[in-house]
Amino acid sequence: MLLIRPFAGLRPQNTYIDGVIAPPYDVLNTQEAIARSEAKPWSFLHISRPEIDLPPNTDPYSPQVYAKGVENLQKMLDAGVLAQDSVENYYLYQLVMGDHIQTGLVATASVEAYDKGQIRRHELTRPDKEDDRVRQIDALNAQTGPVLLAYKQDADLQALIDVLIQSKPDADVVADDQIRHRLWVVSDKTNIDKISHLINKMACLYIADGHHRSAAASRVAKQRCEQNPQHSGNESYNYFLSVMFPDVQMKILSYNRVVKDLNGLDEQTFLEKVGEVFKLQSSETAFQPTKRTEVGMFCNGKWYQLEIPFSLIPNDPVKSLDVSILSDQILDPILGIKDVRRDKRIDFVGGIRGLNELEKRVNSGEMAVAFAIFPTSLGELMSVADANQIMPPKSTWFEPKLADGLVSHVL
Repeated sequence: MLLIRPFAGLRPQNTYIDGVIAPPYDVLNTQEAIARSEAKPWSFLHISRPEIDLPPNTDPYSPQVYAKGVENLQKMLDAGVLAQDSVENYYLYQLVMGDHIQTGLVATASVEAYDKGQIRRHELTRPDKEDDRVRQIDALNAQTGPVLLAYKQDADLQALIDVLIQSKPDADVVADDQIRHRLWVVSDKTNIDKISHLINKMACLYIADGHHRSAAASRVAKQRCEQNPQHSGNESYNYFLSVMFPDVQMKILSYNRVVKDLNGLDEQTFLEKVGEVFKLQSSETAFQPTKRTEVGMFCNGKWYQLEIPFSLIPNDPVKSLDVSILSDQILDPILGIKDVRRDKRIDFVGGIRGLNELEKRVNSGEMAVAFAIFPTSLGELMSVADANQIMPPKSTWFEPKLADGLVSHVL
């Protein structure tokens, strides 16, 4: 069973690329998407977030939104802004954020391998978000948001990639957030075959980010298989757009928590209850955890340093995670948040926004308490996936983010 194969990517032509590529559809709200696409008629946000071109307060899940996305995609095709490659390729994709550089492979990944657990997942999906991606893929007849995959570094594959990126990139652009995106087209059959061999002999790949996109791709493939009496398994819909990086190059930031209220407790009682579970001491400055078992907490204008006792760390790949211990010991029994996925009293803040964002959310009165968590490691993620277990929601925040619109997969 194949893990990946090459494909004929749909890409922006070089004269348009600066104005096309956009942040992932799910990291911006509608107002942010409107602002980011202002004066950018070819921004990919017109395809990934087409509600920005409809009247205010349009339901982002309404049929007219998906229809607008199709209309906008066709406009970009008709204008020559986007064009599909004539042959199947792999693509090398390099992200540069400050001193951090990671170089990976753009390919289509096998739905069958995903369904059978060779492409391993670690998160549950939300039905509404998954349904949205199914409708979006089906309407566009394309996958426009790549799934972020990880693999255990392979020396031979890395050596080949290092050689291939010595040539001039086919695309090189710095986005609005100052992240540099570079793309090389790998069209030589010998190199394509080498890459296919090196990846397809791997035991597995790991979903780092994109569980809704991969689950939706599986559902679309099943639907199209049932509707196609000539189904062979070789059709494009049997594969989904992905970008994969070696584990040693990937960067995970913390995914912090903010909670709306103290569950009816006054501040002093809340602090006492937290201190009964974790070692608690005040901090004169914003406290950023520097290792596992450390948690920063911000409440009523004050920072605290929390230390998780060793006795609370079980021998289990999921329950031993800092995010799990925080939920099991603080969020559930003290703050009354029993379902982190569905409870509207909790929200999540990507580590890229910094501790200032936590202070802002609490000081504004919107939230009552914030928790800064040490990042989950990729090794921990892989251990959970290998054990066929599920991590708590919002356990990982990967940076830098992949760009939408750089390469898409036509079904």
